[in-house]
Amino acid sequence: MYTNPIDEVLNARSIAVVGATHTGEWGGGGFFTSLLTFGFEGRVYPINPKYAEIRGLKSYPTLRDVPEAIDYVISSVPAREVPKILEDAAQKGVNTVHLFTARLGETHRPEAVELEQRIMGLAKGFGIRLIGPNCMGVYCPSRGFSFHTDFPKQSGSVGLVCQSGMLAREIVLLSPLRGIYFSKVFSYGNAVDLNECDFLDYLAHDPDTKVILMYIEGVKDGGRFFNMLRQTTTVKPVVILKGGRGASGTRATASHTASLAGTFKTWETMVTQAGAVLADSLEELIDLATSFHFLPPIRGRRVGIAGGTGGSSVLAADQCEHAGLEVIPLPPEFSQELKNRGVSVWDWLSNPADLSIREDDRLSVGLILEMMAQNPNFDLLIAIMGIPGWPARQSNVSFDVYLKQHYRLEASQTKPFLAIVPDKSLGIHDVESREWKATCELRTALINLSIPFYPTIGRAAVAARKLTDYYQRRDQ
Repeated sequence: MYTNPIDEVLNARSIAVVGATHTGEWGGGGFFTSLLTFGFEGRVYPINPKYAEIRGLKSYPTLRDVPEAIDYVISSVPAREVPKILEDAAQKGVNTVHLFTARLGETHRPEAVELEQRIMGLAKGFGIRLIGPNCMGVYCPSRGFSFHTDFPKQSGSVGLVCQSGMLAREIVLLSPLRGIYFSKVFSYGNAVDLNECDFLDYLAHDPDTKVILMYIEGVKDGGRFFNMLRQTTTVKPVVILKGGRGASGTRATASHTASLAGTFKTWETMVTQAGAVLADSLEELIDLATSFHFLPPIRGRRVGIAGGTGGSSVLAADQCEHAGLEVIPLPPEFSQELKNRGVSVWDWLSNPADLSIREDDRLSVGLILEMMAQNPNFDLLIAIMGIPGWPARQSNVSFDVYLKQHYRLEASQTKPFLAIVPDKSLGIHDVESREWKATCELRTALINLSIPFYPTIGRAAVAARKLTDYYQRRDQ
């Protein structure tokens, strides 16, 4: 009976780390320490003939010397030793081997390419599935899998398929700053066996994964990938960052993971037709993950903006229109309601709503956002929050409570609601400043309230427009 090799890895009851060492965040020491740190519930066997024990566990010279069964092997040894590792793994009945081992096909050296092909042939002959080579493998905090000890132990609903190990690390560490945590992360490198299609297929059917992120330099089977992508995007969003777009990037791709990148225009057409969302940068990849995670479906492009001042409001309108959103005028009924409330600038206010012209508390950003949320002409709302504490926040009021009151979130969040919290240019002496601490508190409160935030309105607008495009295509 067929079993999914990725399922077998995540359900492994025993893992052997070949090349384990006492110390180190990288290589054998890093993998071994991470499994112990993350509390992997099965048995962990260090394999290294140089040591009798490692971190209190008996170390074995080879895989064959382990008396019990081994389900999964992580190889962190030089490439020339991999054939022997595979032979030992086959003798122990191992089904899957992760090859952190690099300097194979990605070097394009004839002897390295030949060795990689030999490794592929041996694995296929033994019935062993391979992750890699030249990759970091699997991160799944709920199962105790990690390839770095400083990764979050908290699980989330976002999955990541990443051809680059270091980029996977960067994404995993940056995303929690926006409230994003991961269900599973797969770094797969040269992909001589298990590739992007296998991992995408797994996450497509994974009930713990609601949004899928991918960093891809090249695909092994374009037809299979297109069909799988098209099927997946009908049930959950897939956001893809493509490496190797131009001539220099294509050359770098070939030397990084031995991938054939193809033309970006062909790639862009294929991904769009399949219903996936393209990210143009690492920052946008995380913006989109944040948006899909926190926001309900956005069904239209008509945006209401409030909270800025004169110049920032003008620029906000320009940036939203440039991104493809519609900054519609305030409906006539707005003016009448504001006039009825005694707001003196009832005929002056527009969209974006410049609150610097207000005379008293009868006009507030919360009132405008609530009115926009209740009006059918607006599809989404953007609040420019600027410097935290304006208007002044009472010291005995938490940021969560302050935001709920000041922005009337109970009413405003009935529509997709995005916040702008500008990044500040900080020096080493600024980290203890009141403003920096307030900004950190504000971001934490927004995460607690399930509100996505962005450093600029331009980035928020692009993310909102791409979400709108995705949901409109899926609805059709």
